[in-house]
Amino acid sequence: MTSPPPGGPPQRPARLTPVRRSTMKDIARQAGVSESAVSFALNGRPGVSEATRERVRRVAEELGWQASTAARSLSGEGTATVGLVLARPARALGMESFFLQLVAGIQQVLAQRQLGLLFQVVEDLPAECATYRRWWAEHRVDGVLLVDPRTEDPRLDLLDSLAMPTVVIGGRPGHQGSAPTVAHLWVDDSAAMALVVDYLYRLGHRRIAHVAGLPELAHTQRRIHSLRTEADRLGLPGAHSLTTDYSEAEGAAATRRLLDGPQPPTAIVYDSDVLAAAGAAVATERSLTVGRGLSVVAWEDSVLCRMAQPPLTALARDAVALGRTAAEQLTGLLDTGTPGLVQFEAPRLIVRESTSAAPPPGG
Repeated sequence: MTSPPPGGPPQRPARLTPVRRSTMKDIARQAGVSESAVSFALNGRPGVSEATRERVRRVAEELGWQASTAARSLSGEGTATVGLVLARPARALGMESFFLQLVAGIQQVLAQRQLGLLFQVVEDLPAECATYRRWWAEHRVDGVLLVDPRTEDPRLDLLDSLAMPTVVIGGRPGHQGSAPTVAHLWVDDSAAMALVVDYLYRLGHRRIAHVAGLPELAHTQRRIHSLRTEADRLGLPGAHSLTTDYSEAEGAAATRRLLDGPQPPTAIVYDSDVLAAAGAAVATERSLTVGRGLSVVAWEDSVLCRMAQPPLTALARDAVALGRTAAEQLTGLLDTGTPGLVQFEAPRLIVRESTSAAPPPGG
């Protein structure tokens, strides 16, 4: 048995006094304003002057104040979390880089605001709607980012009935409806398709086809309509679209159908990089030289487009910036309660070796 040290039994170490967290009451006392003014200032809401807002934020920073997610939820102020649901075929979604970049941009903004992202992938639209109902019932999110707007979209009426602040990425009031809690981030797919058709026409292509994505998506329908409109304007009666589920298999199958037709196209526009790569592989199987025998254009430039042989001409937009813009729009909607319409910059066409002048008739 170990003997106690001289002078008596060992002393217990003194307990550390926990550091007290600063509260809104502390900030109000030091800034000389009411607690409600502190709440307005820290949450970006109207009701206080800019001078007061700046003073409150400066005091909060000096005191090391941080919003408590649990306290916000219990007080009914919110969950400090926003939601994103993707209803896409799992086999197709796993190959798309666009959504990864979109989420990266969203996270950049949410991290600055110390907001979380609740992300879920589901099989279909009913499962997506069920997710929103569950999140609302469980107070899981303060708002949602909605992707892949449909031509007939039940999600908007549902989210409106739940009074759920929402930003529709790729949506526009009047096409997908409007509601007091719904904001829209508009991307002009029609103008982008017109740009591609005009470019191919100037190269001499008169048989232009389009391998599209899911037919129920609003942006798919806008691209199809734009192709038909431009074809009518330019006198291209053979221009048409085939829809797919965005998978490599359906992209390849659609390309085979087009190339096996009585008048195969000399140029094909694909709605994603994966579809375009699959189509280029089919062309190679048929001993067609991509860029000479068949011109290929991809929507959504990516590493896949740049590494293909030959590299693929593509429409490019900054998907990370699109995600940031959507998240900024949603946080603004949560702060002010005022929805709006933001138009994102138009895609630009990056010309590479997969497009060239149309082959001569019979060539």
